[in-house]
Amino acid sequence: MPDKTITCRDCGQTFVFTTGEQEFYASKGYTNEPGRCTACRGSRQDRRGSGPGGGGGGSYERRPQQMYPAVCGQCGKDTQVPFQPRGDRPVYCSTCFETQRGSSGGPRRGGGAR
Repeated sequence: MPDKTITCRDCGQTFVFTTGEQEFYASKGYTNEPGRCTACRGSRQDRRGSGPGGGGGGSYERRPQQMYPAVCGQCGKDTQVPFQPRGDRPVYCSTCFETQRGSSGGPRRGGGAR
């Protein structure tokens, strides 16, 4: 499989799609060749990452999370939670939640089978 010369759809410059890159694309199951050179791909990712809503690039502002008022089912303290309470299950403040979670023996946040 020989190297391919491709014209970038953004800047019009040609770039080489090497045999190694072609093999990598094939191993990942990608069926399309790249349409942009490395520089244009990078600047496109930077633009996507800095706009509203984030995207790629790893540098985005996180939107504030919607919080809902609730009353702790254990201590009765007013609190806020990141979900709409349904009323059929108790809601706990962060302190009581940690106590409940620690005593229940259930999986920890991000846990699963250990």
